[in-house]
Amino acid sequence: MQRAILQHASPITKLLFSVFIIISSFLVFILAGYILAMFLFQAGYEGLGRMLSDASHPGHLSVLRYFQIIQSTALFIVPSIVLSYLFSLKPTEYLALKRKADWKPVFISLLIVLFAVPVINSLAYLNEQIQLPGFMDSIETWLKETEERAMVLTELFLRVDNIQGLMLNLLMIAVIPAIGEELLFRGVIQRIFTEWTKNIHAGIWISALLFSAMHIQFYGFIPRAVLGAMFGYMLVWSGSMWFPVIAHFFNNAAAVIAYFLIEKKMIDENLESLGSGSEEWGVSVVSFIFLLGFLALFKFMVKFGTKPE
Repeated sequence: MQRAILQHASPITKLLFSVFIIISSFLVFILAGYILAMFLFQAGYEGLGRMLSDASHPGHLSVLRYFQIIQSTALFIVPSIVLSYLFSLKPTEYLALKRKADWKPVFISLLIVLFAVPVINSLAYLNEQIQLPGFMDSIETWLKETEERAMVLTELFLRVDNIQGLMLNLLMIAVIPAIGEELLFRGVIQRIFTEWTKNIHAGIWISALLFSAMHIQFYGFIPRAVLGAMFGYMLVWSGSMWFPVIAHFFNNAAAVIAYFLIEKKMIDENLESLGSGSEEWGVSVVSFIFLLGFLALFKFMVKFGTKPE
């Protein structure tokens, strides 16, 4: 591959080329994955189609997990690597992977994610109260149906009763999305929009909004955008992709493990919704104060407490 052929291209050119690479990667990997799946699952084209359209059948979940992993890899990880080589002579530096993450700010980043949970749940509660205008009823209905289908599929994925299933879920829901989504949205998209707008904050928030919109879950749009912006600021403050990747992983992994423990009756199911609902504003306010404090501490530590490699 000829390297960095788009290094000096305009931001709009880079953005359009990024879309092209993402779509191309998705189509190629899905086609290859479909062909491979016929051999792995010993099913024909129509048989695989039936498996993918009927998530309620326990025997079909392995096929759905297989395609979920391929889809995440094709949409996020592969395009990020390809684009980093096209946009820079130093792809590792372009994706901010060169600087290592010191354990102290890593620990603070985990506390940030932990104390963000009630705040995010409160934002999700507020998001759920939003109603679109009457002329957008059909769109609202489509959004609700899409979100309900995604929620049903996610719950089917999460409902495992052994450690092997838990490990697979952590790989599929925490490891791959944390790496792939951060590389693409924070490593590539955020950089493009920062270059385009000449404003770091605009780059962070535009990429965060796109990150949230990509999930096609309207009733979780606001909290997911806030999370995306928080990861974006972690990258800007630290100069290291590893901090948002680790924070993203911890956020997703905590949800996966919490669901597993709730199903096992080992923890109270109310912990998962801490801060949601109008009666729990006090918890959210206290968490928000601690969250701001840990964000300030993180910014200070990565700026003054650690040095680039």
